[in-house]
Amino acid sequence: MAEQKKKSLWQEFTKGIVRENPVLRLVLGCCATLAVTTAAGNAIGMGLATTFVLVCSNAVISLLRNVIPDKVRIPAFITVIAGFVTVVQLFIKAFSPELDSALGVFLPLIVVNCIILGRAEMFASKNKVLPSIVDGLGMGVGFTAAMLCMGIIRELLGAGTVFGLPILSGFMEPIIIFLLPPGGFFVFGMLVALAGKLSKEGKAPESTGCSGCPLAASCSKVQNEESCGKTQTEEAAKS
Repeated sequence: MAEQKKKSLWQEFTKGIVRENPVLRLVLGCCATLAVTTAAGNAIGMGLATTFVLVCSNAVISLLRNVIPDKVRIPAFITVIAGFVTVVQLFIKAFSPELDSALGVFLPLIVVNCIILGRAEMFASKNKVLPSIVDGLGMGVGFTAAMLCMGIIRELLGAGTVFGLPILSGFMEPIIIFLLPPGGFFVFGMLVALAGKLSKEGKAPESTGCSGCPLAASCSKVQNEESCGKTQTEEAAKS
């Protein structure tokens, strides 16, 4: 029983890293992802701040899941999340003013980050405290990893540095476009494609068939195939 529980918790943790990565698979929190990943240091700072808020808000919401009335659950969730975001913001202002300046408005905007509110609504409000903490930690690690990958690639190609250290100095000229929005979208698209490949869920529709499509019942292609199949069966029966 204990081994099964550990396996379940491990699955909850690892799902957010690749298979259900909040940025690269669920495509959530993309605004902050594209805005602050011009430098690896900013990316990891944003990722760690979001992870802290995810874990703490998931824990508190899970503890209060039977107390919070259903009609006001969203305002209650946002209040809890805002409290932890305030703690993070004050901590960063006190100990790393440069990071606070670099993250700018995107630090307080963690309050309305779709990842945090989504995990609160879909998981923490329906599960016990320990699985909720593990879920928040896994999603936070996945978010931080995606941010860090984007930050390293964009800073390396756009400025020739990583964490401020010159890496490509003397080898090649920086490609400034990687520090601009078009370069961010390009790197984001490449990482989304890579995550789809690693998750082994990026199959073409032809290989998966139409059975899993929610629009299969109203699809003219499916209906034509079914009617054609019925006609052939009737002709075979008559002959």
